[in-house]
Amino acid sequence: MWDAMPGDVTNLLMRWGDGDRAAVADLLPLVYGDLLAMARSSLRNERPGHTLQCTALVHEAYLRFEQMHGIRWQNRAQFFSVAARVLRHVLVDHARERRSLKRGSGIANLPLDQALTVPVPDHLPLEDLDRSLQKLAQSDPRKAQVVELRYFAGLSIEESAEVMQCSSMTVKRDWAFAKAWLYRDLRM
Repeated sequence: MWDAMPGDVTNLLMRWGDGDRAAVADLLPLVYGDLLAMARSSLRNERPGHTLQCTALVHEAYLRFEQMHGIRWQNRAQFFSVAARVLRHVLVDHARERRSLKRGSGIANLPLDQALTVPVPDHLPLEDLDRSLQKLAQSDPRKAQVVELRYFAGLSIEESAEVMQCSSMTVKRDWAFAKAWLYRDLRM
């Protein structure tokens, strides 16, 4: 992951943070492949027949990035951390929209047992996972960020550690705790 040269991406992020709106357009070709890989990873956890495709997910995330103002970008790791969160929100919004169209029929479901490696109910709605993740973030934002990076962005332990600027062992511990916490919370 992270095919683009770090200096190029960081430079464009700094320009974007300074108000240069053209920097966003220049940034996309450099990070598009990475965003596409993150989107593929996110959609791999979705139900079969999901109506949102990888490219559509990346393009929707890009549109949301274009609307962001006043972010003081520090580096590409921070960007990819924010990208994981944006992808998550796009998926949750899409699931909510689909659910509202189906009048609550439970159309947006996730097979979480593959990602969490603990038994969870089949066809858990993405909105339930999002609510649970928000609760986790209130008590421990770092552990919630690990879930976003590992589950939604598909980053490895090492890549997550780089984004979060902590050790791989910290990410491993946080990931183990978050999986258990989500399992317990989602079962209630």
